Amino acid sequence: MILDPLSTNRQGVFQFYCYCFSYFKPLVMQFQSASQTKEQLRSALKECRRRPHGNIHKGKLILSNEIFTTVGSETNVVISRFSILDNTGSIHIGPWCMIGARSRIYTHDHVHHGKEPLLAMQERHGLVWQDKYIGKDVWIHENAIVLYQASILPDGFVLGAGSVLTKNPGPYEIWAGVPARKIGIRDELSPAELAGFFKEDKFSLKEYLQQEELHDYSL
Repeated sequence: MILDPLSTNRQGVFQFYCYCFSYFKPLVMQFQSASQTKEQLRSALKECRRRPHGNIHKGKLILSNEIFTTVGSETNVVISRFSILDNTGSIHIGPWCMIGARSRIYTHDHVHHGKEPLLAMQERHGLVWQDKYIGKDVWIHENAIVLYQASILPDGFVLGAGSVLTKNPGPYEIWAGVPARKIGIRDELSPAELAGFFKEDKFSLKEYLQQEELHDYSL
């Protein structure tokens, strides 16, 4: 999973518990909080919120109250300062969302019909805009684009890195590609399956490099 660079400035620690059934004892892993402080969120939104067509319409940015109600955390979201939130239309963002670096969420579109120069069309007729609803626990990974046509991103939706979303997905669906299409759903895992997921064999450079090559590069 790709996280925003802001999440490296994390505060607070929570414990994630899963069970290693092969050893019949719990394995306790500690992670720092992945969500932003209020100040980090405020700073990020100041940079990523745009109104490119404010002369036509100025939308609102609506943050769910649930973003600020998680015990032990100032917020429960991560919104990259390097993303773009097009506030021509209004945007609602629910709790537990992650909007990755260089992702773009658009609420406006242009006329692309006829043989008349498109800029001349825009000067005479303007453009179209609509609001955007982003539900709870929605993840929009790095470099993904959500176009004007996708107006509702329901709870649990995941958009893969570099994808272009052109229509509304379903709850807890995983979409990827250009244009994006459904590639999976967020299945529930049993405690044993979850433990197995973290225990799967991972690629290591030790398999390809000599020990003397495994030194960390420093400037």
